[in-house]
Amino acid sequence: MGENMDEREYQSLADAALTRIEEGIERSDAGLECERAGGGILELEFDDGSKIVINKQAAVQEIWVAAKSGGFHYRWQDGQWRDTRTGEELFAALSRLASEQAGEPVNLA
Repeated sequence: MGENMDEREYQSLADAALTRIEEGIERSDAGLECERAGGGILELEFDDGSKIVINKQAAVQEIWVAAKSGGFHYRWQDGQWRDTRTGEELFAALSRLASEQAGEPVNLA
């Protein structure tokens, strides 16, 4: 599967990623909440009230992440969601971003 996946494949892969993030947050001891906001949006809320918002962008077959430190776009490539600019893998990036915002380690990888 590369950049030419169909809508069904994209939705399946993106939904699996959001579910994996949710499950990782639930397993984490860090002080953050995870909530589905409908329409393919997942919000991570931290003790200080800040958020990371993860949402599906079906039109471009990407997952977008909005964090305190900026916005990031991930596209399915070689079996992983990869940052379209840096190539960083989604779960590694989210672990780093969430750890920065939580002020404690959060491991989603």
